Amino acid sequence: MANEPGSDGMPVTGPQNPLPGSHASTTGPTDINDGAIRTEIKRAVVWIGVATLTGLAIYLAQPLLVIFGGIVFGAMIDGGQRLLRRVLPVPRILRIAIVLLGAVAFLVWLAVFAGSQLAAQAAAMPRLIATQAQKLGDIAHAHGLFVEKLDASRIAEQIAGGVGPVTQALGGLFGGFTTAFLIMILGIYFVLEPDLYRRGLAWLMPAESRDRWHDTAHLMGRALRRLLFGRLIGMTSEGIATWLLLWLWNVPMAALLGLLTGLLAFLPNIGAPISGALMILVGFSEGTHTGLYCVAVYLIVQTVDGNIVVPMVAKKTADLAPALVLGAQLIFGVLFGLLGLILADPLVAMLKIALERQAARNHTIREDDLAREREG
Repeated sequence: MANEPGSDGMPVTGPQNPLPGSHASTTGPTDINDGAIRTEIKRAVVWIGVATLTGLAIYLAQPLLVIFGGIVFGAMIDGGQRLLRRVLPVPRILRIAIVLLGAVAFLVWLAVFAGSQLAAQAAAMPRLIATQAQKLGDIAHAHGLFVEKLDASRIAEQIAGGVGPVTQALGGLFGGFTTAFLIMILGIYFVLEPDLYRRGLAWLMPAESRDRWHDTAHLMGRALRRLLFGRLIGMTSEGIATWLLLWLWNVPMAALLGLLTGLLAFLPNIGAPISGALMILVGFSEGTHTGLYCVAVYLIVQTVDGNIVVPMVAKKTADLAPALVLGAQLIFGVLFGLLGLILADPLVAMLKIALERQAARNHTIREDDLAREREG
């Protein structure tokens, strides 16, 4: 019986030890044949795996950024060959080669024909900027804006000391040229066989999620190409327009300022103020009229490019909020240095698409559940 009295006269309510050969059994603390224990073990393994992957992602942040940089570079090459496909009906591999050869030819031209001039201007610019910053500090001190007189050289040393720890990891691990070389090599590999890597990532996912991953990857690639195409058009237009307008007024270092303006245009919200500040400081070094002219050039170029050129070229790129992009650039710039600052914009665009796709999937699942409840 279930409640037979024990030796002390009290009923025994707990499970009894089974006799040898009987089918009765009890679950021990290490018995993994029980379904409930297996479920808990699976949950524990999942949480341990998530924590481990999170730690690895933090530890390997710099190499992961380099890989993502290769994806971004590959998207740029792929966008170029897609444009060539509209006017040049040749095999895809040949179009990729044309795009790469065109980029190399531009870099060679820049180094051969404009390298000496840009190098001389780049060598003279730090001294000019420091002198102008010192003058501005003296004016501010004379009007009582600062209690202590500013020292431009000391401020530069402090800024360099603060930036050093941020970029030390990237510089010590790869170095600037090595990082750029790795990004280019990875980008070429990605653009040559994109389906190979998409299938490889899909193979790591559950079978029911693979079709959704392919659709998401397609949307990410298209948005990334449009985003980068708009950036490249903006960089080219800003750089050329700045150089021409400054050259017409005989502003010093017009070629270097145009090149810096074009390169910094890749960083929305941050690049334009930096290039504008450099342009204005150089302008005021030549006089008040030249400085005011540089202010006008900056306003005209930024207004035309921001409100006409880029919206016409890429009306539907990634639809990113400016504050979101700026916040991501600040965070990634502090954490990962210059590479994080450059890749913050594309990374936010990719995350936005992934989250939107997941939200749409969750909405569909919820609607299906509600439909089944109504039918039931």
